[in-house]
Amino acid sequence: MKMGTALIHDEEMTKYKLLWVDPACKIEVPERLTVTYEALIQNGLTDRCVSVPVREATDADILLVHSEEYLEAVKKTPYMTLEDLKEFTLQYGDVYFHPNIYHCAKLAAGAALQLVDSVMTGKVRNGMALVRPPGHHSMRSAANGFCVFNNVAIAARYAKQKYGLKRVLIYCFEDDPSVLYFSWHRYEHQKFWPQLRESDYDSVGKDKGAGFNINVIAFFFFLIYLVLVCAGFDSAIGDPEGKMCATPDVFAHLTHLLMNLAGGKLCAVLEGGYNLTSLPQSVCQTVQTLLGDPAPRPANLDGPCESALESLHCVRSAHRQYWSSLKHAVDLPTSDISTKRKKLAEEEEKSENGEEETSEEVWPEPLKRVPPPIRTAVVLPDGVTCPDGCKHFSSLEDPNQERVNKLRCGAEARLLWHCYRLYYLLLTQEDDALGFTQAVLSLLLPLGYEYDPSLVLLVRMSDSGVCDNMWQQLTGLLLGLAQGRTLVLMQVNAIPILDILRVFISAYVLGLNGILCLFRKLKGLGLDSQLPLSLGTLHPLYGSLMLLCLRMWRHWRG
Repeated sequence: MKMGTALIHDEEMTKYKLLWVDPACKIEVPERLTVTYEALIQNGLTDRCVSVPVREATDADILLVHSEEYLEAVKKTPYMTLEDLKEFTLQYGDVYFHPNIYHCAKLAAGAALQLVDSVMTGKVRNGMALVRPPGHHSMRSAANGFCVFNNVAIAARYAKQKYGLKRVLIYCFEDDPSVLYFSWHRYEHQKFWPQLRESDYDSVGKDKGAGFNINVIAFFFFLIYLVLVCAGFDSAIGDPEGKMCATPDVFAHLTHLLMNLAGGKLCAVLEGGYNLTSLPQSVCQTVQTLLGDPAPRPANLDGPCESALESLHCVRSAHRQYWSSLKHAVDLPTSDISTKRKKLAEEEEKSENGEEETSEEVWPEPLKRVPPPIRTAVVLPDGVTCPDGCKHFSSLEDPNQERVNKLRCGAEARLLWHCYRLYYLLLTQEDDALGFTQAVLSLLLPLGYEYDPSLVLLVRMSDSGVCDNMWQQLTGLLLGLAQGRTLVLMQVNAIPILDILRVFISAYVLGLNGILCLFRKLKGLGLDSQLPLSLGTLHPLYGSLMLLCLRMWRHWRG
């Protein structure tokens, strides 16, 4: 698998617009794509991505999800008069048609399929498709919510059929147990558009798919072969549709969490997002994360609100019969969300008094995320060599390293002075991982994000008892903290050389960034306040390592 990130964009998808007055649809404009692509260019991201051409989805592709009757009806829209288009639109909700929208909708669905092909054939590691019209609200036989064809749903069916995938995250096939769908959205007791009962916490799917339709994130307990992201940015700050307050950096962290699944095979397809400032900012944050740049420090991160915690408890209760990981969930009342009732009452009071919010939201522009000069660095024990095809250096003859996106290996700790970001990945013995995963997701990550560290130090002992995949998940998830500055110490005297090389190859293939430190003797190392002193006395190499830590710390703080 190559390490690139695909970017799919075609100006043709900007060539349709609303031709009449419709307050509900006026926010869906061609400029959504224009300003987003311009922002990617200005931030130098298009040059770093692999450009993939679009294609039109075929009838066979579209019929994987939509009915033939609906497809034939949409096919007639290019030949309709303005009055005919208006009348045709009236049978659907919050959507509009244009003579060119059928062509653009086929391009949007085809772009999603091109992205799937690029990722599944190993041409790229991941990617994003900038498409219009969006797709996630469209139904089997109806357009809805600015959407004509369900781009991601078509991509999921296509991936299963063409590549024989057993399990796919994300889209909502309620009767399909091989597709796990999760959604993060507003519902507010069916008061928020589109007022679908299926958006509530107890909507678990249908028939064989029961338990696989989850309205919060629970995907770490589902073995996934491909991640498809309906990349909607309606929840971004300032958005006139979602009216939420997620700052652009939030989407960098959401993307980072998903990149730890399915071996990094991730396809993001643009959906909503209607604020022409926060939309391009959020897309840039998403693409930078796909490229492997360090995740930014979260801005203004407070504790979770009460309503969010209540919603999570309700979802766990609704799904506990389908998932062993939720069987010990605490029983809580699930009839109402107290804080939502209070909020809705306040909004109704404002509406009755004629109060309207007139002030425009303002937020700081995201800080520039600079990719590190060296992505991965390694301190190797005696007798371990770098894998074939790995660019490496073994001296300080070139102190001014050019910016590269390759794995770097060094025999001396001093070489790591040139590194900016640190990372570790290792596979070891097997063990039951369920309890460990629960602890990481429900305890370690929430505490880590609240604490907001400047450096993560991870120590692995030979008798840790944690299985291979869980260590990979743990280290990958922790990269979201401290802008990815993670220092890992591990004992390798009992690990075969072949396993160590596998670690290098995995890091190289997945494009993971950071530092991998391998040591032979960590026996007796304690995780206490004397940890740095213990490090310095165990091995001559640790002296250099401590100098490295001090140098990096001064650099980061200065």
